[in-house]
Amino acid sequence: MEKSTGELLEILKSKKNYDEFLKEEIGELLFESLSDYLDTLVKSKGLKKSEIIERANLDRNYAYQIFNGYKKNPSRDKILMLAFGMKLNLAETEKLLKMAKLPALYVRDPRDNAIIFCINKGMTLIEANENLLDHHIAILE
Repeated sequence: MEKSTGELLEILKSKKNYDEFLKEEIGELLFESLSDYLDTLVKSKGLKKSEIIERANLDRNYAYQIFNGYKKNPSRDKILMLAFGMKLNLAETEKLLKMAKLPALYVRDPRDNAIIFCINKGMTLIEANENLLDHHIAILE
């Protein structure tokens, strides 16, 4: 979070609709749970959970448990796969990891910096995994 509460309030007051505020300022907001943040991301990006799950290559039941808050400790890879499925940027991905109580991506770690590169280039999960394989790095699974 970079903006002060006062700045955020002024931005909120200036918006004509809440969806615009939410889409632009989601990184500045606090959420009670991982599932709350996921729901907000899904709505603000106009996504469908079924499409996200397909793009994330996750088991349908497992993914819905994460979305619904029943899966309390999803693995870091599964959260990163969801991030690719939602086409999140780096800041959104980092917040997603934080909400899941998982370590942030670390640029000095070879696997993490390869994942950061893929996120910044807007790669799909398949493209990211191909890039990881090309560099003899464990894929996201």
